[in-house]
Amino acid sequence: MPPAPPSPRVLAARRAVGERIRAARLHANFTQEVLGERAGLDRQAINRIEQGHASPLLDTLVRIADALDVPLRDLV
Repeated sequence: MPPAPPSPRVLAARRAVGERIRAARLHANFTQEVLGERAGLDRQAINRIEQGHASPLLDTLVRIADALDVPLRDLV
């Protein structure tokens, strides 16, 4: 049996986190590629996270926050 799709609340939260990551990335004048390199991810992963299509692990969020030099709480 396939997993149940995420609830609308979960999807909205995922999009909100992605928007905050994108805003922080643009504020830092980073491309998705540069952020990916600094965080140890590929550009496609950054894109999926920013678009809300992926649900990143906490470890990934910490790496992104560190790469952007922002507190984790600013992203979540």
